[in-house]
Amino acid sequence: MSWETTSSASAAERLSAHDARQRLEHERNSRLAQLRAVQETEDSGQEADDLLSAQKNALKQALKDIEAAFARLDGGSYGNCEDCAKPIPVERLEILPYARCCVPCQQRAG
Repeated sequence: MSWETTSSASAAERLSAHDARQRLEHERNSRLAQLRAVQETEDSGQEADDLLSAQKNALKQALKDIEAAFARLDGGSYGNCEDCAKPIPVERLEILPYARCCVPCQQRAG
């Protein structure tokens, strides 16, 4: 059973699997391009400072989160909060397609 049919939300309130996959692929490609740019800056002999290191770590974490979202999409749990299991609002998934949690649960997590 797909994640689209496991929720009581109407089809208009949910991203289709195809749309979700496209958004995730776009996010992954964007983060990979950003990571390459950071690595090129480091490789060009410019001193790697704390900001570049933090930026690189954040991009790597985003890529891990994106890959985890692909796994949730394939496994049928994409679009459901990992904490409360309620559907994540489509607006949040449109903005952050690799979101693991709904906003209230994310805020509680810190």
